[in-house]
Amino acid sequence: MIDNAQFSEMFAGAPIMAILRGMGTERSLAVATTAWDLGIDVVELPIQTPEDIEALKSVAAAARERGKIVGAGTVVTIEHVRVALTCGAAFTVSPGFDLEVVRASSESGLPPMPGVATATEVQLALSSGLTWLKAFPASLLGAPWIRAMHGPFPNAEFVTTGGMDAANAEEFLLGGARVVAIGSALEDPLQLPKLAALLKKDGPRGPEVL
Repeated sequence: MIDNAQFSEMFAGAPIMAILRGMGTERSLAVATTAWDLGIDVVELPIQTPEDIEALKSVAAAARERGKIVGAGTVVTIEHVRVALTCGAAFTVSPGFDLEVVRASSESGLPPMPGVATATEVQLALSSGLTWLKAFPASLLGAPWIRAMHGPFPNAEFVTTGGMDAANAEEFLLGGARVVAIGSALEDPLQLPKLAALLKKDGPRGPEVL
């Protein structure tokens, strides 16, 4: 049975993940360092180009020195799994659900987080042993989708990705998402400080978030 319960410990510090897409090595290191300094412990680097792979290697090495966690994203082939492992990634993230890729990642010691967008995909992932799932594209699915899925699938832990930023993160967390992953919005340097401020806000929150 495949398992990805390790994400519960990875995201125990903060329900936010920074996705460093196509930033190159130098900027990826800088943004990752800022995220870590602000208390956002987990970052993901999609690996779609040779430059992305070099950036992942560098950020993963820096993460090991600080005891932080870096994952590889847009993992859609078994070869991507091999690359992620070689680069030092701690987990993989995929935009969709491919059982072969999920299995290869798990067998390599990298907890896989597949993408889901329908009840059928959620049910298939859960029946395969996976509880942590990437809801993608979250901005199109909407926070009500998270609440609706928790009805028949209360054990699903959703990480919302796609169109997330500091303005809508709280809505999704209150809606039941366990983690909000911020990607393209990080082109704005104010996003990370705003997200860090969100983590410190007082008041009621959704189950086991913030």
